[in-house]
Amino acid sequence: GATVIGARAPLIAYNVYLTTGEVEIAKKIARTIRHSSGGLRYVKSIGLLVDGLAQVSINLTDYTRTPITTVVELIRREAARYGVAVHHSELVGLAPQASLIEAARWYLQLDQFEADQILETRLYEATQSSRASGPDFLEDLASGTATPGGGSAAAHAGAVGAALVGMVARLTMGKKKYADVEADMQAAAEQADSLRGRLVEAVARDAVAFEAVMAALKLPKESEDEKAARAEALEAATHGAAEVPLEVCRLAVEVLGLAALVAERGNVNAASDAGAAGAMARASLEAAGMNVRINANSAADEVAVRTWLDELTELDERAAGYSGRIHQAISERAKI
Repeated sequence: GATVIGARAPLIAYNVYLTTGEVEIAKKIARTIRHSSGGLRYVKSIGLLVDGLAQVSINLTDYTRTPITTVVELIRREAARYGVAVHHSELVGLAPQASLIEAARWYLQLDQFEADQILETRLYEATQSSRASGPDFLEDLASGTATPGGGSAAAHAGAVGAALVGMVARLTMGKKKYADVEADMQAAAEQADSLRGRLVEAVARDAVAFEAVMAALKLPKESEDEKAARAEALEAATHGAAEVPLEVCRLAVEVLGLAALVAERGNVNAASDAGAAGAMARASLEAAGMNVRINANSAADEVAVRTWLDELTELDERAAGYSGRIHQAISERAKI
């Protein structure tokens, strides 16, 4: 997030347990590290005895000025002076993500590491983008970058279909004419909302999965070991790039099933919307299915490929049945 000028960094509460029950050692270490005793700035600490172990309890008031790694390493060094070591540590409450990323960078000695290399960070950013308005998503789609692409568009179409199912279900709920299907519509709306959320997440996940394939393709392949490592990474990334759209296919078929239900039993005045929901879900299935097949062509694991393609066949058959029900319902009920 943005840094607010003049804002104070969140306090981090952190406890370090030592491999001893001698609380005096913890008290001496606490005195060494705390600022008021001439130690590290932005550090407050005391020594305690907790569950039979000496504990150094720390309040770090500005992790941006004194990183948590600096505090822990000083405790480790001081503990060694007394012939003990760090037994374990614990975080009390919440901590800023940036402080933990910095700790990971320091301890793992990651060179040129950036926060956007964290999978969850990319997923969050992409999900936030995918939740933006339709025009924003379409602008991203048309921007000429590799992601978002067809797989993300497939998931987006499925989410639109799920939203339409929810709309038709809610246009039916509360109407005396449809009192006998009230419970069915309530359940359909809730299921559609859940599917919509999962499909929105898949918009981001598909983009991340594709980027993993691109990253694997850029790995060096000069030596035999490098070639083998690259092939292994590429195979794993290809599986991810196939499994995300395959999940979208599954979700799209579920949306189709709900679209059939609301087309048959929902508010007849929204029959065309139920039909549109089915059309969007069917488009999602077909588009995502193409992404599964293109990745299947690149995968070396023949067993996995056959499993993917067999499931696609089964999903297509189920989808055909649901689509038939939708067309029949809107033809009979709305004369479309």
